[in-house]
Amino acid sequence: MKYIAKGGGYWPLLFTLIMGSSCASHMNKLELLDKNNTLNEPTENNKLVIYQSMVRHFGNQNTTNAYYGSLEQNGVGKFNDYSEKALRELKDLGITHMWYTGVLEHATMTDYNGIKMDDPDVVKGRAGSPYAIKDYYDVNPDFATNVDNRMQEFEALIKRTHQSDMKVLMDFVPNHVARSYHSDQKPEGVRDLGADDNTSVAFSANNDFYYLPDQHLQVPHGYNPGGDDFHAPNKDGQFDEFPAKATGNNVFSATPSKDDWFETIKLNYGVDFQQNGNKHFEPIPPLWNKMRDILLFWAAKGVDGFRCDMVEMVPVEFWSWVVQEVKTQYPNVLFIGEAYNKNEYASFYDVGKFDFLYDKVGLYDTLKVLTRHEDHAGSQGIQDVWRHEVKGYSSKMLRFLENHDEQRIASPNFAGNAWKIVPAMVVTATLSTSPVMIYSGQEVGEPGAGNSGFSGEDGRTTIFDYWGVPQHQKWMNGGAFDGGKLNDSEKDLRQFYKTLLRLVREEKAISEGGFYDLMSAQYGNDQMPRRVYAYIRFTEKEQVLIVNNFEKNEQHVRINLPEDVRQAFHLQGKSLQMKDLLSGQEITTSAIEDHISVHLPANQSLILKF
Repeated sequence: MKYIAKGGGYWPLLFTLIMGSSCASHMNKLELLDKNNTLNEPTENNKLVIYQSMVRHFGNQNTTNAYYGSLEQNGVGKFNDYSEKALRELKDLGITHMWYTGVLEHATMTDYNGIKMDDPDVVKGRAGSPYAIKDYYDVNPDFATNVDNRMQEFEALIKRTHQSDMKVLMDFVPNHVARSYHSDQKPEGVRDLGADDNTSVAFSANNDFYYLPDQHLQVPHGYNPGGDDFHAPNKDGQFDEFPAKATGNNVFSATPSKDDWFETIKLNYGVDFQQNGNKHFEPIPPLWNKMRDILLFWAAKGVDGFRCDMVEMVPVEFWSWVVQEVKTQYPNVLFIGEAYNKNEYASFYDVGKFDFLYDKVGLYDTLKVLTRHEDHAGSQGIQDVWRHEVKGYSSKMLRFLENHDEQRIASPNFAGNAWKIVPAMVVTATLSTSPVMIYSGQEVGEPGAGNSGFSGEDGRTTIFDYWGVPQHQKWMNGGAFDGGKLNDSEKDLRQFYKTLLRLVREEKAISEGGFYDLMSAQYGNDQMPRRVYAYIRFTEKEQVLIVNNFEKNEQHVRINLPEDVRQAFHLQGKSLQMKDLLSGQEITTSAIEDHISVHLPANQSLILKF
């Protein structure tokens, strides 16, 4: 039997409910948590459930998967593959927001009539990196059935998504662009990036790029674009860039390495990195206005939010300005930041005005080692995340276990088995009212196997190469989008995700309610294994007990209930009829004194509503 669990929330509400408690020791604990570890305010149901989908992969039915294969060999997905049926199925899965990844036109080794192929010596993979943008005002021609109508096809996808009662997210890549950047689709009157730069100086606040005067760019030695079987006239180990520009990952050298983001160039927001990071923000640098106008361009087309790439590499002052500029015209547009420095979260929320930030270095990293049963990993790590690392911003952290940068759960690099993720996924989805995200193919156990070319075999689904995603293709079933080729275990896995993702919005205790961590009450409880984590999500009228077993073996767990909890929820001396919201199983307790006993299979969870 498969189980699922929910959690997350808000301390002060529980504190209000138990103000009459006579237990001073528990009151002190509540006051301490209320002061230092508020997770989120009770709110209306704004729980986001995001589905990240690489357009290149989603509708691709080609199963060839040749090493360094071309578009013709390996195929590619299209905007039109997101049919009304496909979108209905994703909505039924519980999705509220579709993040269409790789939409913007980027550098590629594929040639189109009227769209010049990029120099392969500065392109990673035959398809190219979706984060090496070639034109901020255009979409990837790969994704169009009629290349000349590619923008109209994307606009139609936005409309279909909205008609399916979901919102549209897309990437905004503000830190760097492709070395071949040139917008041939920019609106009339827009000046191209770098068009007005003074290339004779290393830095000017009026320049869009950083320069290395009097130096030619040197392509990394030994880079073999497209592999041995790819031949092109301009595959010669050279790229004509003079003067050389700084590379995207802050490399101020004309000789970037293969491990650098050598295919990209760094954008200049007015920070002089070679002069101690001096900031030149008055007057506003020209780039700021250009990037604002790009965001407004896409918002006007109906895009509901932006996943902003590498936000910490762009000054927070820019974000503070541009988010408010955009929201003045489009107040409901979301800004989600890819961030990794937990010490800067407060700055990007309070100054930068982001709606949400990635919770990668906190909860994701903690749950990954727990799932892998690494020796040092215990449930204490989850407490450390919400108590200390997110510092009161738990409800504003985007939680996930897969995305395009991370290894697939079912790969040997992560768990090796998609079912081992159940407790981690339950915590991810239920710890607070924060958004939860899954990556296309995760819900059917895609392992990310195969050497695709530039990406290699690393447990990830390549973002650089033309490639099919086998498990996802089984669910896609030739365009029927009915899971017809999945086996029973894979169907059950998708049903697990469907149950969980719908629950997190339908159950108010999870989508809107508070959070009570039960682990502090387990000290001295020798029946509480080190890798079991329990908490309560609640509103005034509904309570859900969530218990997660990360251990390799089944566990019979006694969960101590503090007196404050028993009083707040009127549990003392009562027997409870509880329902596991994952499995539908009914569980009855004996009269409660100070604990509840539950049984959990290995790597499983319970979400008990009482």
